[in-house]
Amino acid sequence: MLTGLRLENIALIERLQLDFKAGFTVLTGETGAGKSILLDALDALLGGAQGAAGGRLLRPRAERAVIEASFSLSPPLRTWLAQQQLEAEEGELLLSREWRRSDDRLSSRNRLNGVVVSRTQIQELRPLLLDLTVQGQTQQLARPGQQRRWLDRFAGEELQRSLEPVVRAYRGWKQAAAALEAARANWQQLQRARERQEQLLDDLEAAQLQDPAERTRLQQEQDRLAHGVRLQEGVSTLLGRLVEGADQAPSVLDHLAACEQELAQMELCDGGVVELRSRCSDGLAQLQDLARDLDRYGASLESDPESLAGLQERIAQLKALERRHDQDLAGLITLRDQLREQLAPGGAEASLEALEQAERGARADRDQANAQLSVRRASAASQLEQQLMAALRPMGLANVRFAVAIAPTPAGEEGADAVQFLFSANPGQPLAPLAEVASGGEMSRFLLALKTCLAAADPHVTLLFDEIDAGVSGRVSGAMAELLQRLAQRRQVFCVTHQPLVAAAADHHYRVSKQVVGGLTHTRVSQLRDTQARQAELAELAGGDSGEARSYAASLLEKRSA
Repeated sequence: MLTGLRLENIALIERLQLDFKAGFTVLTGETGAGKSILLDALDALLGGAQGAAGGRLLRPRAERAVIEASFSLSPPLRTWLAQQQLEAEEGELLLSREWRRSDDRLSSRNRLNGVVVSRTQIQELRPLLLDLTVQGQTQQLARPGQQRRWLDRFAGEELQRSLEPVVRAYRGWKQAAAALEAARANWQQLQRARERQEQLLDDLEAAQLQDPAERTRLQQEQDRLAHGVRLQEGVSTLLGRLVEGADQAPSVLDHLAACEQELAQMELCDGGVVELRSRCSDGLAQLQDLARDLDRYGASLESDPESLAGLQERIAQLKALERRHDQDLAGLITLRDQLREQLAPGGAEASLEALEQAERGARADRDQANAQLSVRRASAASQLEQQLMAALRPMGLANVRFAVAIAPTPAGEEGADAVQFLFSANPGQPLAPLAEVASGGEMSRFLLALKTCLAAADPHVTLLFDEIDAGVSGRVSGAMAELLQRLAQRRQVFCVTHQPLVAAAADHHYRVSKQVVGGLTHTRVSQLRDTQARQAELAELAGGDSGEARSYAASLLEKRSA
C-alpha cells in the first residue's frame, strides 16, 4: 500500500508532501491543473515511460528534483527484499529517485531505504507495488504476451507453479536441440574428417605395428647382418685362441685344463688349495660354455642379402611413418588404437542418434509440461470470461460478449499458448480482437473490469486509474464508481477523474489546483476533509457553482453516506 508521496521540483510542483490511507482515493481539479502529474511521478519513480523522459518532469530552471514514495510491506515485498539482501526499516519501504542537472546533462539515481539500487531492480519491484491503468490502453494490449500474462495472473498461484516445470523442460529441450543442430551442421565436416581418419588408420594397420621398440631391434639386426664377415672373423679368432690354439701352441682351454690338473696334484700335499682348484674348475666350465656359444653365434652369421634388404625396407617404412605423423612408434600404436575405437562401426552415427534421441525425449517432456499448462489456462479462461461479463454488463454493456481465444504458438519459457481477448459490444457484431474493435469508452470499462477480476490474484498492489471514466455517460460512470468502491474493499485504489459520481464514491478526496505566484505557476494539492468542501468540488465537476449543481452534489454525498 502507498502510504506517502513527496515531490520536489516536479513539473509545476515546487514542494509537496502527501499521506495516504487504504480505500478509494480520488484526485479532481480543472483541466491542466496537474492531476496526472502525481501518477506520472509514481510511474517515473518505478521505471516507467515518464522516468525515461525525466527532463520533461523537472520544474523549469530547477537543478535538482526528487520523487519519494513510501509503501507498507506486503509478504511478496518482504520476500523480494530478502532475495535482494536489502533491509526494510520499521516495516516500511522508502523508494526515491533524484535527478540532477549539470552542464546541460541530466543524471538520476534510485535509492531504496537509502541504498542505491539498479534500474533492473526497480523494474522487478514495480509489479509488487503499483498497477497503472490509463484510458484506451491499447498499446499495453498489443504488447507481445500481455494478454497471456493477464490470464496467468488471474489464474493465480496454482498456474504460476505450473510454469516452473514448463521453464525447466523448455530450457532442457533448448539445450538438447542446440546440441543436435550443431552436430547436424558439422556433419559434412565430420564426414570429411572421418575419411581422413579412416585413411590414416588404413596406413597404420598396413604397417602392422606391434612393438614400440621394433625399429631399435631391427636397427641392431641390420647392423649384425651388414657386418657379418667381420663378425665371423672375430668368432674364428676367438675360437682359435680358446679351443684350437695357434702355431701348435696349446689353447686357452688346454692351459686351463693343465692348471686344474696341477692344482689337483697340489691338493694331495695341501688341502688348503681346494678352493683354488674349485675356482679353476668353474673358470674352465665357463670358458667351455663360452666356446660353445661362440660356435653357435658364428653359425648364425651366414650371409643373407635378402634378409638384410627386408630389414632395411622395414626400417625405412617405420622411419617414414614417424616423420609423417611426428610421433614415435609408441605414439603411432596409441593413435591406431584410438582410431580403431573412434571409427568402430556406428561410432559417429551412434553419437548423432543419441543426440536425436535426447532431443526427442526433451521435446516430449516440454510438450507434456505445456499441455498441462494449457489445460489450466483453458480452465482459467472460462472463469475469466464469466467474471468479466458479469462486471461489464452493469456498465452500459448489456449485450457484451467476451471470449479468451487460446491458440498454439511456438513453445517458449511461458508455454505454447497464444492468448487473445475477443470482444463484441453490440448484437450482430462478431467477436474480434479487443484492441481492434473496442472504443475508448469500452476499453476504459473493460480495463476496469479486468483489474477488478485480477484483484484477488495480487491483493497487495495499489491500483492507479488515470481518467479511465472519461467519455462515458452518467449512468455508466455510476456503475464504474460502484465497481471502484467494491475494488477498494480489497485493494488501495487511486483514480484521477472528472466524473462527480466517481468522485463522490471515494473514501478520500484530493483537489488539484493551479496558482500563479510571482509570475510562476504552481500546482497545489489539498485534501478535502469536510462535507462542505467536497460538495463544492463535486458541484464544480457537475457544471459550476449553480444551485442545481450544489443540490446534485449534496445528493451524491448523502447517497454515499446513507
